[in-house]
Amino acid sequence: MRLIGLAVVLGISLVLAPLVADTQETGKVYRIGYLSVTTAANGLSNLEALRHGLRGLGYVEGKNFTIEARWADGRVERLPRLADELIRLPVNLLCTAGGQASRAAKQATATIPIVFANVAFPDQIGLVVSYPRPGGNVTGVSFIDDEYGKRLELLREVHPKLSRVALIYNADNPGSVSAFQETQRWAAALSIKLEPHEFRRPSDLDHIFDTIARKRPDGLMTTADALLISHRTRLLDFATKNRLPSMFPAREFVAAGGLIFYGSSIPDIFQKVAVYADKILKGAKPGDLPVERATKLELVINMKTAKALGLTIPQSVLLRADQVIE
Repeated sequence: MRLIGLAVVLGISLVLAPLVADTQETGKVYRIGYLSVTTAANGLSNLEALRHGLRGLGYVEGKNFTIEARWADGRVERLPRLADELIRLPVNLLCTAGGQASRAAKQATATIPIVFANVAFPDQIGLVVSYPRPGGNVTGVSFIDDEYGKRLELLREVHPKLSRVALIYNADNPGSVSAFQETQRWAAALSIKLEPHEFRRPSDLDHIFDTIARKRPDGLMTTADALLISHRTRLLDFATKNRLPSMFPAREFVAAGGLIFYGSSIPDIFQKVAVYADKILKGAKPGDLPVERATKLELVINMKTAKALGLTIPQSVLLRADQVIE
């Protein structure tokens, strides 16, 4: 009887052991680091999209995860120090927004997993070895490679007389440089002259604006660079003042009065980032998780701005729009 009783007790213990372990694991609070080159005011919507994605997977902030966010406030030189600060906390995972923040994180650690978002051409800029097998401690979600050229194509559709376009890009961000080169290839195919303007710091904008105003191109574009987007108010004010038909890199521009936005859906990107974060926190290795491309693209048009510019938006474009602002 004693042997039978002992066997029963041992059997119960073995059955309960995984449950106890699961309970202990469930009680763990993961610390997630978030690094961005922008200000909190300009980048908060991206962070909220990440939070929303994690909540959709059953995570509860304060209960089983916390987020430590660091913002460079537009000063790229602060990124290495902020990345080191997050690593020393330490964090279980780093989520990064944009190419420059992602590169700073990778340079700061080869062990803590990194999941990037809003990065163009991550294989070309050295973040990963390849899309299918990123290797190392980095993976994430990139823009669709050809969306930059499609932006130029759409701008031509809404402004058929378009022959010269000013493009502002971040010369210190390899992803932004690659985006410029991709746009340049499309411009040649469309017989459009692309006039590039290098941006490295906020003070560059005054000179860039003076040059563009003097040359009077037919349109204006910028790459989807996080630092450039953080100055969207100045960019939008300049385009409005100079009556430039403009293709913007974020829907917030159009909501504030810009003409048109076409590009990857940020909520969609961060939903995928949250899925990768979940997998890694459960034991997956980032280097084994293929880099994903954003799959959802959005087209937003401001009709009030189009009318102010004297543009008639073709019905074929309106029918493809996800949102038309009257």
